[in-house]
Amino acid sequence: MLYDLHTHSTASDGTLSPSELVRYAVSKGVDVLALTDHDTTNGLKEARDMAKQAGITLINGAEISVSWGNTTVHILGLGIDPASNPLQKGLTDLCEFRQWRAEEIARKLEKAGVPDAMNGARKYARGGLISRTHFARYLVECGKARDIAEVFKKYLVSGRPGHVAGQWASLETVVSWIMEAGGEAVIAHPARYKMSATKLRRLIEEFKAVGGVGLEVGLCNQSANQLRDMAQYARRYSMLASQGSDYHGPENPWIDLGKLQALPSGCEPIWAHWS
Repeated sequence: MLYDLHTHSTASDGTLSPSELVRYAVSKGVDVLALTDHDTTNGLKEARDMAKQAGITLINGAEISVSWGNTTVHILGLGIDPASNPLQKGLTDLCEFRQWRAEEIARKLEKAGVPDAMNGARKYARGGLISRTHFARYLVECGKARDIAEVFKKYLVSGRPGHVAGQWASLETVVSWIMEAGGEAVIAHPARYKMSATKLRRLIEEFKAVGGVGLEVGLCNQSANQLRDMAQYARRYSMLASQGSDYHGPENPWIDLGKLQALPSGCEPIWAHWS
């Protein structure tokens, strides 16, 4: 069985629609797929309808933004009930902030000489929430940078003209939303955060203390050392091990659906107890 438990669609900042994502997952041999769009569950119904047609198992998910220790951290909710009122109220609040932030980013970019930034980003959002990635794609189109990574460095990180700090939910609050929705909370891509080992251990400890159960050990395009280190953290703190590609679309061919290394021995997969 091939599990890919971290993916995105046009409901957030992916470039494939939920149904296109499901069909592509089938073509890549994925057996169990989680759709985990940023701060929204709006793509789940379309994905589930297609999954039933395609004969693939879909896990309801979301990747939720957290402010913790002056750092933005992402928490995956896997196996959630999208109809959960506390979850949907929390996601609505986050999306309202995202809309305000998008307007503020557009205002700052236009002041920095990028015309019509909001409409440019909206074109790439395709009706979904507007994220920094959508602005980045528009800036590449305008010739302001060679690629998305350069846009972030030049315009969208702290100290740059288009930066607007995130004001997300607390770690405890987000884990509570996930648990009330019947899901399991997982720290997404822990090896990517620019924090010391001491700070990462503190994050894991606080996460577990408020009810978090999983760590994303396996991730597409990570080094063997990162895989080994995250597996050690999972074993040390008795965390369930998850894996996912963090797939956003074909524009990044080095990140592909189902392109995952096997979880190291001694890790208990999060799906081991799923029915």
